Amino acid sequence: MKTKHLVSINDLNKDDVIQIFKTTETIKNKQKKKEEYVPLAGKTLAMIFSKPSTRTRVSFEVGIYQLGGLGLFMSGQDLQLRRGETIGDTARTLSRYVDGIMIRTFEHKDVEELAKYGTIPVINGLTDIEHPCQVLGDVFTILEHKGTGKTVEDRIDSMKKLKVVFIGDGNNVSNSLMLLCAKLSMNLTIISPTGYKNDPVIYENAMKDAHASNAKIDLSSDIEDVKKADVLYTDVWASMGKDAEREHRLKVFKPYQVNAPLMSKTNSDCIVLHCLPAHRGEEITNDVIDSKYSVVFDEAENRLHVQKAIMVILMSR
Repeated sequence: MKTKHLVSINDLNKDDVIQIFKTTETIKNKQKKKEEYVPLAGKTLAMIFSKPSTRTRVSFEVGIYQLGGLGLFMSGQDLQLRRGETIGDTARTLSRYVDGIMIRTFEHKDVEELAKYGTIPVINGLTDIEHPCQVLGDVFTILEHKGTGKTVEDRIDSMKKLKVVFIGDGNNVSNSLMLLCAKLSMNLTIISPTGYKNDPVIYENAMKDAHASNAKIDLSSDIEDVKKADVLYTDVWASMGKDAEREHRLKVFKPYQVNAPLMSKTNSDCIVLHCLPAHRGEEITNDVIDSKYSVVFDEAENRLHVQKAIMVILMSR
């Protein structure tokens, strides 16, 4: 992987994604066999959290430990950033102490600035614009359940035939999913209410890759476009930071709930993804998230394996 950081899916090309997925498979198989694998022995990862988390914190902290390293949790209250220190100075300082930085925050430009001034790898654990680690885990999950062929390359190639549908807000998850599907020649439809579509700059960037890879990326407001889906993905209707809009969003998004009647429009072997946490009874019903179609907890587990692969690739140099 040529990139030094993982700030955006745009930092990656198809070969980078293949390397991440191959490394993920190796790491996951070693863990299943309980083989010791500590390529990051003696390495340290600073984990900066401006937003609360379950999966991101646990998967990164457990992941760096399993790789032989140490994770250092730092909330916004633990850093001098809240007292006016610049992100550049924080990046320069942490670069003298640790071997990598993972940050989960609001402003995407904060992650870009850390990467600009830091001399160590910076990994985006989530911003309001993108969630690259999440969607790498998502697509790896699709590859495991829907990909066919002996090699990672074969399985990625086979996914060109799939119809992937994301239903919900044009948020950070769907932004990153759109960028990744475009790079991998996958067909993606994002169905959102009018006024809640994806960031136009992200869409423009995705379409450039889509034209090059022959991917098909569609933005829609018509719930009927879910028909014949092979993969159905949803997320909460009001992400962190949008709590003031919650009641209004519940009304606007109600017709976009993933439920049994909606599933009946998809292919019979359609799989269901959700990045969690789920607001059961809102964007998805219990009978779907707990059904045989759901791969939600495989997806959650794969965050651990994919992020370990990212850390190994970036931090073992």
